[in-house]
Amino acid sequence: MARLSSHYTGLKSGAEIVDAPEKWTMLAFYKLFIYMGACYLLLMNTPNIIWDKELMQVTLILGIIGIWRFSWWFVHLIRSEIYGHIRYPMIRARADAAWNKGWRPGHMHFLITTFHERRDTTELVLKSILQEARDTKLATTIWLGSGDQFDEDIMSQYLKLHAQDLPIELVIVRQNVPGKRMAIGLVLRAMSRHRLGKNDLVCFMDGDAILGRGAVKTCSSVFAQDEKIEAITTNEEVLCYGPRWVSTWLTMRFSQRRIAMQSHSLSNKVLTLTGRMSIFRAHHLTKLEFIRKLEADHLNNWLWGDFRFLSGDDKSSWYYMLLQNAKMLYIPDAMVYTVEEIEGWGISRMTQNFWRWSGNMLRNGSRALALGPKKVGFFIWWCILDQRIAMWTMLISPTLAISATVVLEPAYFQGYVTWILCSRMMFSLFLYRYCSQIHISFPFILYANQIINAVVKVYCLFRLSKQRWSHRGNQSAGLERNFSLGIRTWVAFWVTTIWVSSLMLFALLYSGVFQVPSYPHFMAYIMS
Repeated sequence: MARLSSHYTGLKSGAEIVDAPEKWTMLAFYKLFIYMGACYLLLMNTPNIIWDKELMQVTLILGIIGIWRFSWWFVHLIRSEIYGHIRYPMIRARADAAWNKGWRPGHMHFLITTFHERRDTTELVLKSILQEARDTKLATTIWLGSGDQFDEDIMSQYLKLHAQDLPIELVIVRQNVPGKRMAIGLVLRAMSRHRLGKNDLVCFMDGDAILGRGAVKTCSSVFAQDEKIEAITTNEEVLCYGPRWVSTWLTMRFSQRRIAMQSHSLSNKVLTLTGRMSIFRAHHLTKLEFIRKLEADHLNNWLWGDFRFLSGDDKSSWYYMLLQNAKMLYIPDAMVYTVEEIEGWGISRMTQNFWRWSGNMLRNGSRALALGPKKVGFFIWWCILDQRIAMWTMLISPTLAISATVVLEPAYFQGYVTWILCSRMMFSLFLYRYCSQIHISFPFILYANQIINAVVKVYCLFRLSKQRWSHRGNQSAGLERNFSLGIRTWVAFWVTTIWVSSLMLFALLYSGVFQVPSYPHFMAYIMS
């Protein structure tokens, strides 16, 4: 418990994380000054060749892509600020008023899935739940989807010692089929037999998700002020035990997440009901359609046939809510802390996360797009479409810059690097508004994150059945090894090669980096 206990008293709410003034230290300003000075020197010493006749078309294409991407980011930023400073404060005021008048959920259910989690992490998760139960005085049930007695004993022993004064019950559901999805399905089936009340709320939590103080009151009261809200997800921060660069990368990603979530919520939808912690009205969760969607969600793909999803239960619950045209919101002032323990350099873990996140997005994005903008809502539908377009445009920019440098002008790459350093810092300045600490490495990590994410998404696009998850016993999924699998793997390789090569060739020809020889020149070359 000593490893994590020191963090608990300092855990903040979502609003405090974003607005914490202590992150703007003199050291942070000094580093920003040095960075800006380096960018200024680069700008002053970079040859102004971007408008040379041979390079003009390349510059125009890169400029158009850059303007499009930054305009889209800017739209999200504006929408995020509108939600955070205008729309959500009104929601919060109505929710607090309902709570102060005496509204309470009928019962609070916590659905937790865990597998061989560290004892100190599990105990801190339970400590946060007990604290919320004491503060809200709500009748509470913890439903444990367990795969091993190890986790069951830790929870049982902790609750016997620390929850004697609380109306709290632990229900253990031991899974007989491996996988997180099956654990969730079995718990939901047990809940349906329990006959949940009309006003009950169910909180989905991972076994390493620690509730920030006041999270239950902040979240549950939102359901009181609007009966159309069916699900919510919360702000999130990470407690990372591993390489420092991984901690910085996760901090940056959570900053991006806050901007995106607030922007999406302005349209009464989100793009995922995060598995770390999301809350649902109970009446949906006891329906067989919902249960089957979580425990046996699957996709039929032109290449890989019909296959079941391994991870991504949060995307399945989100897709079900889309089908119901349900209202989903992000709650920025409710915080959940997640524990990440990473051994070694962290490269393998980062790659696995990209593979899992990208695969889940692609598998669910196609069917969400098929619902159409009328069902999903135009803005959210366009966000899903943009995710699939962005992975290609992100690959075009460095390809054109490097090709123009090699083929046309060696100094062109210096201008491209200068543009990356300046533009990513400009966007990082907005990210700093939404993060807990100022990291001068954000521009570098942001660009690397975009490139790696794009490459992984393109690779996953034609390998949707390939899934791996390091949690819960290091599971992997895919088709059985046979002749058919070999053929499909070969086809996936060639389809990926054809798509990437065609896109890059078109970009290089259209930009003028490569020239298509005229017929006379081509014939003269053949005859020679």
